[in-house]
Amino acid sequence: MQSEPRPVRASQVEMTELVLPNDTNQLGNLLGGRLMHWIDIAAALAAMRHSGRVCVTASVDGMSFLSAVKLGQVVTLKASVNRVFRTSMEVGVHVEMENPRTGTRVHANTAYLTFVGLSDEGTPVPAPQVIPESNDEIRRFAAAELRRAARLESRKRIEELERSR
Repeated sequence: MQSEPRPVRASQVEMTELVLPNDTNQLGNLLGGRLMHWIDIAAALAAMRHSGRVCVTASVDGMSFLSAVKLGQVVTLKASVNRVFRTSMEVGVHVEMENPRTGTRVHANTAYLTFVGLSDEGTPVPAPQVIPESNDEIRRFAAAELRRAARLESRKRIEELERSR
C-alpha cells in the first residue's frame, strides 16, 4: 500500500562536514571518494525521510566535480527527492564549499542518485509520490524524467551489445 504524496521539503537534508587532514590527498584536496561517501549518506537520508523506509543506493547517474575542496574548508550537502517513479526515487545533492575565514561559498559538486525503499523482507516497495512546489522543484522533477529515460535507454543499448557477442 502506497502512502500519501509528500512535498519535496519533507525529504530535505542538510549535512555539514569539515575537511580534515584524513579526508585529503597529497595536494590537500578533499578525496573524491570521501565526498562521494558524504553524498551517498545525505541522499540516503533524504530517500529515507521521504519514504519512511530503509533505502539502498540503486545507481549514481551523475556526479560533477566542479571545484577542488581544500583542507580546512566546510562542505555543505543539500539533498532532496526530485522525483519518484514506482519503487525508485531520484535524489539530487547540491554540494557547496565554504572558506570559514571569509564566508565565501562556491558550488563544488552536483550529484544524482537513485534509491529504492525496502520492505521488512528486503524487497523493493512503492514509494509515495513527491509533490514539487517551487519553480526549482518543478524543474528538477522534469529533469529527473529525462535522466531516467537516458539511463534506461543506455541500459537497453548495453544489454543489446552484450546479447550480440
